[in-house]
Amino acid sequence: MLVVGFYLRRRARTAIQYQIAANDVTTVEKLVDSLQFDLATIEAATKKFSEDNKLGTGGFGEVYKGVLLDGQEIAVKRLSRRSGQGNEEFKNEVVLVAKLQHRNLVRLLGFCLEGEEKILVYEYVANKSLDNFLYGSEKQKLLDWATRYKIIGGIARGLLYLHEDSQLRIIHRDLKASNILLDMDMNPKIADFGISKIFEVDQTQGNTSRIIGTYGYMAPEYAIYGRFSVKSDVYGFGVLVLEILSGKNNNSFYQTDNPEDLRSYAWRLWKDGTPLEFLDPSLRDSYSSNEVMRCIQIGLLCVQENPTDRPTMASILLVLNSYSATLLSPHEPAFVLHRRTEPKTPIKEQEPNQSSSNSMQWSINGEPITELVPR
Repeated sequence: MLVVGFYLRRRARTAIQYQIAANDVTTVEKLVDSLQFDLATIEAATKKFSEDNKLGTGGFGEVYKGVLLDGQEIAVKRLSRRSGQGNEEFKNEVVLVAKLQHRNLVRLLGFCLEGEEKILVYEYVANKSLDNFLYGSEKQKLLDWATRYKIIGGIARGLLYLHEDSQLRIIHRDLKASNILLDMDMNPKIADFGISKIFEVDQTQGNTSRIIGTYGYMAPEYAIYGRFSVKSDVYGFGVLVLEILSGKNNNSFYQTDNPEDLRSYAWRLWKDGTPLEFLDPSLRDSYSSNEVMRCIQIGLLCVQENPTDRPTMASILLVLNSYSATLLSPHEPAFVLHRRTEPKTPIKEQEPNQSSSNSMQWSINGEPITELVPR
C-alpha cells in the first residue's frame, strides 16, 4: 500500500509538473503573439525604411524612426542577417529581453520576423543619443553639471539592474555614448542591452572568440583575451564617465597627434594634483567641485587594469549618492599610451570562467565596506 501510495503521489506530482510546463508554454506563446509586429506595419511606419527616417547604423544593423497608425513613435532596428539563430530561438530571446523593465533602459516593444527580416521595435527616445550632445556640439550647452551628474547616476542604475537585479544577468559589452539615449527630461536610457544574447552570443561564458564592442571602450582582458564579466562593463562605464566630464570623445585621441589618450590625460592631471582641469571648459563655474572630483576618481577606478581593482556598480551608486563615502586612490589606468600595446589578433589562451574572489573596498567614515564581485 505504501508503494502504491508513493507511486500515486509521484504520478500526481509529475502531472502537476507537466501542467505547469504546459501553462508556461502557453504563457510564452501569448507573450510572443503580443510582441509580434507584421512587416507591413513596420514598412508603413518607416515609409519602407526610408533614408529620411534613418536614425543611424550600428554594429548589428540600421535604425529607423517610425510612427504607428495610432501615432506612437517607435525606433526600428533592422538587424543584419549574420545571426545564425533559428526563428524560435530568436523569439525566445526577444521575449526574455522584453521582460527587462527599468527607467534607465530603452524599452523593447516587440519584434518582426518575416522571411529573412529580423527586426526589433523599441520605444522612441526623443533626444536621441548622448554623443549628439557631448562632443563639441551646439547642444553641449544643454549639458550643465547637474544634467551630467544625473546622466552618470542614471547609467549606473541601469547597469546595476542589468548586472544584479534583472531576471537575466546581462553584460552589455558595448557601452558608449551612442548607446545612451536621452529622453525629453535628459534622463539616460541604455540601448542595445541584450543584443548579444539575441544574436546568440553566450552571455554566461567567461571567454569568447567573438569580440563585440568598440575599441577604446573595451576592457583590456576582453580586447586581448576575449574574457568578459560585469567588470568589463564597469571599464566601459569608466571611459564614458571620463567623456561626460571632459566633453571629449575618447577615440578622438587616436585620430590626432595628441601624445595622450583620455585615460592617461585624466591620470596625469590627477597625479599632478590638478584634476579639475580635466572638466569640460564649457561648464565654467557651474559645477560642484566635490561631485566632479568624486566622478573623476570613480572614472579612474573603473579603468584600472586588473578587473578586481574596479568597483561594482552597487559601490559606485553608493559613492554617487552618499557624500560621507570615501574612495580608494586609483592606480595608473590600463592602456595608458606610453606603455600600451595593441595586439593584431585576440589571444585566446586564457582559461574561461576564471573569476576572482578578490573584492573592491570602499569606506564610509573610515569604516571599510567590502563589495564582493556579484554572484
